[in-house]
Amino acid sequence: MVHASEPQSTIDPGEAAHFGRLAADWWDPKGSSAMLHKLNPARLGYIRDRIDHHWGTDECGRTPLKGRKAADIGCGAGLLSEPLARLGAEVTGIDAAPENVAAARLHAEGQGLKIDYRVGGVEQLSGTYDLVTSLEVIEHVADTRAFVAGLARALAPGGLLILSTPNRTSLSRLLLIGLAEGTGRIPKGTHDWEKFLTPEELTALLAEAGLEVTDTTGLSFSVTRGFMLSENKSLDYLVTARKA
Repeated sequence: MVHASEPQSTIDPGEAAHFGRLAADWWDPKGSSAMLHKLNPARLGYIRDRIDHHWGTDECGRTPLKGRKAADIGCGAGLLSEPLARLGAEVTGIDAAPENVAAARLHAEGQGLKIDYRVGGVEQLSGTYDLVTSLEVIEHVADTRAFVAGLARALAPGGLLILSTPNRTSLSRLLLIGLAEGTGRIPKGTHDWEKFLTPEELTALLAEAGLEVTDTTGLSFSVTRGFMLSENKSLDYLVTARKA
């Protein structure tokens, strides 16, 4: 029985099981998570820019997050958590799949990184964080409204929230599901197009949770350049928000 004071779980067990099955080769740039490896440079560039803009840090500094706490929600095996730790943050990574958390711990240990990895959902987090990230996750949760509310609770006053997610457009259906999943570039069944959020829908959920969106930037794909930041949000996009 769930008591009124206990947050509703946002974990979709089917989604957790799906990603847990991919844990073994998460760090293989040619494996089932190859698309995430290709996305990472553009995403990391965006995050670094938003960090520098928000806190006024030196764009040439190596540890702009030194002295700050970061939470990576839906961390998988740590593709983002590890770079955040290298930027100086005290990182907590949380994921619904125990297999992912085990892979993340093992990889971080091999890199000499101290990251607090936990199994669970956003509702299991206690305390608040200066930076909260959740990339390509919200489209996989059981309750998007409860998930965004959990992200808002985890964000400290003056903190920064960064999300990324596919847009619900004909282009994302064609490329992410028809082409990428159809040809095996992404494991089949990874996406449910109906669960994709438009930027307007996500902005409304963030506002409802008491957050103010300060930036929305597209992630587009070029055959010659790969994934890159863009004004075009029709495939995928990144959102930055702060407490209003």
